[in-house]
Amino acid sequence: MLLTAKILLTIASLGYSAIPFAFDSNKTHWFNPSWTSHAKFHCVWQVMSYVYIGLLSLVLIWTAGGDKWPLWIAALLACCAYGGFWTAVLMRPIYGGTLVDEVNGVPPFIFKILGKERECDANVTLFTSAVILLCTGAVFLATAAVVINETTGIAMAAPLIR
Repeated sequence: MLLTAKILLTIASLGYSAIPFAFDSNKTHWFNPSWTSHAKFHCVWQVMSYVYIGLLSLVLIWTAGGDKWPLWIAALLACCAYGGFWTAVLMRPIYGGTLVDEVNGVPPFIFKILGKERECDANVTLFTSAVILLCTGAVFLATAAVVINETTGIAMAAPLIR
């Protein structure tokens, strides 16, 4: 259970760090000629902050051994990163934001469901999947905190921060 949690938390951490770096460090964001220089500055700052936080999370995940506390910290860092994304999505009407830039933006994912083409924003698709993996990893982490008493056969909660 703990190894599964670590793998899922790793994927979730890469989802908010490595994937935005790969998608944004090009003409769609960092080098987009239609963006102001200050907007580019904020984009590089945000992406690189998440890269460094993601690296910290990977260290926490893979040096924790059987200790669960560093894994919970990594999960909470991921919640903060994804929470920031979903806050920006929900606040778009307030600040006039859009999911995709009209010039050089990341194209949507196009897929077929029941023979009909569907279109979905790339960020929403990727980050929804990553949040599902994060939640699943947290469930596995919480489940790893349950132990069965060998004498009685009763399941008991183990310390979450062991």
